[in-house]
Amino acid sequence: MALSTAVDLSAHVRSGTLSAVDVTRAALDRIDRYDARLGAFQLVRQDMALAEAAAVDARPDRAYLALAGIPVAIKDNIPVAGEPMRDGSAATSADVQVRDHPIVTRLRDAGAIIIGITRAPELCVFGTTDSVFGTTRNPWNLFRTLGGSSGGSAAAVAAGLVPIAHGNDGMGSIRGPAGNCDLVGIKPGPGVVPQEIGVDAWGGMSENGPLATTVMDAALLLSVMSGRPELAATTEPTEALRIAIAPGCPSALVRVDPEWARAVHETGKALRSAGHHVTEVAFPYDANPLPLLMRWFAGTHSDAIGLDLAALDRRVRTHVRLGGFVKRRGMLRSEPVDRHRAVVEAFFGDYDLLITPTLATPGPKAIEWHRKSW
Repeated sequence: MALSTAVDLSAHVRSGTLSAVDVTRAALDRIDRYDARLGAFQLVRQDMALAEAAAVDARPDRAYLALAGIPVAIKDNIPVAGEPMRDGSAATSADVQVRDHPIVTRLRDAGAIIIGITRAPELCVFGTTDSVFGTTRNPWNLFRTLGGSSGGSAAAVAAGLVPIAHGNDGMGSIRGPAGNCDLVGIKPGPGVVPQEIGVDAWGGMSENGPLATTVMDAALLLSVMSGRPELAATTEPTEALRIAIAPGCPSALVRVDPEWARAVHETGKALRSAGHHVTEVAFPYDANPLPLLMRWFAGTHSDAIGLDLAALDRRVRTHVRLGGFVKRRGMLRSEPVDRHRAVVEAFFGDYDLLITPTLATPGPKAIEWHRKSW
């Protein structure tokens, strides 16, 4: 069975022209054939997935299920009942989880099949998806990583192993892998999808969201994760939008590859020809990266509480120590975040949409970055 979109496959399962077992078995066959080279999955739930698919086929409400029979991959940092949650780390427990995360419950209620758990870097800290459990490779270029930390889920979708997957994003962990392998990834705003990521979702920065090959599939998965069916609807704008394009660098520490800047300009031209009002701007990025970095450090420190620090990678131990220092010195303050939020909100008083490069540079080489220093 050739992979189709989640929208199309679920329609077939709802109507009975395909069974959930057929769709799930085809996905398992693709994983068995291709994932040894990709390293997308931490574990595959072959027997359980087939049993769940048979249960969906037997449900009397199958014709009304938004994700009827759709295999979905879950990133290895939220709980799936009956499976371990390793968070990419040998320091975490191999014991199975006793409950599903709220979004996993919503996926099951909508008829989705939890086909497996995808790889993440240790504690989801760094921007490459590799750990003691293995290295995840970009299906478009096996010598490159997809970035992190939702690289396992992105690889599974980009390679056509599953039509949609779960990821989460604190500092680009959905958007980066999506940009590296031509996917649609959404980091929703606060309160749209339940968080429950680590101890405190990196001070509230992290959000759960979808990875998919089409806008409609991403919208469908987001609608189920959020419990808001209306978010599945995709419509054309009824009037011209005020669109800002910002191809420049967000920080003096970053240089945007000319190809990414060119893509922004070409997108702007296409939108202008479609009748929208497009303006090139210098987006008011915060010139001081420290408030963001401090939350990154502190979030890692919180997630490492109770773990055997000696079992962590050397670079993650360094990150944990930095987070401890930030907390002890009382360096986590809300004022810089609140100030920048006010600036951004004022900016969107003049524009409906902002387009920037998704990435600054291509994903790094697919090597064992977790063995290197901080």
